[in-house]
Amino acid sequence: MSESTVTTKSKNGQWVNHVEGAPQLSRSFRNKDEAVQAGRELAVERGLEHRIEESDPTGAITDPDPASQRQAESADPDPNAPFSEQS
Repeated sequence: MSESTVTTKSKNGQWVNHVEGAPQLSRSFRNKDEAVQAGRELAVERGLEHRIEESDPTGAITDPDPASQRQAESADPDPNAPFSEQS
């Protein structure tokens, strides 16, 4: 099978670039931005199409939840304040 597409997608908590027909060119990355950039560059070098497959959140810790992060940031306005228990 000949090379035709570089696909950037999430797989098991990492982002990977999969090259159809050339698995030896496939690589994994820590985050989406790195994978997309490398996928675009590889596609240009090889004269291939680059496709990004979005994925649904898995619920794994690697998927940030903006709502819970905002809640955590507003929960304690002064993290350096001494701890006090309310009776």
